[in-house]
Amino acid sequence: MHVLIHCTLLLIFAAATCANADTLEEVTKRGYLRCGVIEGSPGFTSLNDDGERVGFDIDHCKTISAAVFGEIQIEYVPITPHTVFTLLQGGSIDIFPDGATWSFTRDTTLGLDYTGVYFWAGQGFVVRRDSGVKTVADLDGATICVAQGTTLELNLSDYFDTHGMRYTPVTFADADKGLQAYQSDRCDAFTNERASTAGRIAGWPDRDDHVILTEVISKEPMAAMVRQGDPRWRDIALWSFNVQIAAEELGINQGNVDEIRAHTENAEAERLLGLHGDLGKALGLSNDWAYNIIKLVGSYPDLWARNFEPLGLDRGLNANWKDGGLHSALPFR
Repeated sequence: MHVLIHCTLLLIFAAATCANADTLEEVTKRGYLRCGVIEGSPGFTSLNDDGERVGFDIDHCKTISAAVFGEIQIEYVPITPHTVFTLLQGGSIDIFPDGATWSFTRDTTLGLDYTGVYFWAGQGFVVRRDSGVKTVADLDGATICVAQGTTLELNLSDYFDTHGMRYTPVTFADADKGLQAYQSDRCDAFTNERASTAGRIAGWPDRDDHVILTEVISKEPMAAMVRQGDPRWRDIALWSFNVQIAAEELGINQGNVDEIRAHTENAEAERLLGLHGDLGKALGLSNDWAYNIIKLVGSYPDLWARNFEPLGLDRGLNANWKDGGLHSALPFR
């Protein structure tokens, strides 16, 4: 599940104790990355039939591991929306890649840093097909299930107030409990991030009896988070994710990276793949760090095809800027 926590719950933090930490040194000495994940959201993080963790957010954990170690060395730390920020602040996890909405209050009060938007999301609603609801306006007077203490709950209130609409909220500790209540007819609609909802209901036996409305009521730029006071670790996270966007723009993917590395004459590709320059040194990494990311995890389209295409999601705002989306790579030079 993508975390949309109302951060006023967590204004007290332990940033001072972590301000001088060198996370790269600690992770390297430990020999593995501690990556915080919220379980049970198909497409983002779940277990496959072999009991392996898979998903978009799992791939982002692997991205950082590939950059640091040149292999996948990860301890996945299960967290909840109500524990993630304190665990990250206190050093129990090294990174939270699972998608916290980038907001002003979080960025300025939690002692944590964002590392670049990797998923553009939006809050929407799922309703029963036979309910007659076609638009959000049709939910005036409805009972709506929502996760308590999250920006989802705040967005819902703001939207309905702004549009002069009434509703009755039914709140739950997390999205799964809210969905269960919706299935049990305790509410007329369930609201959550749309892609996360699509993954959660994909396996329902009566999936065709439910519709995710096309409208979105909020903008949710999702970005991984790290502790403040460690600029090198923030740079590693930001630029590692940026590798996958740059790879797409350069036509590089997991399947062709070795061939391109052997034959490219493109200067940007040569720098990205460690053939020229010394970009890795600036991050305290080997010069093939970006190559390892693409080889072991893939480019952004590789991640999307693996995790979201099976759910029937198109890229929309998550397309590259050349295709009308919002993703654009920062230059490697």
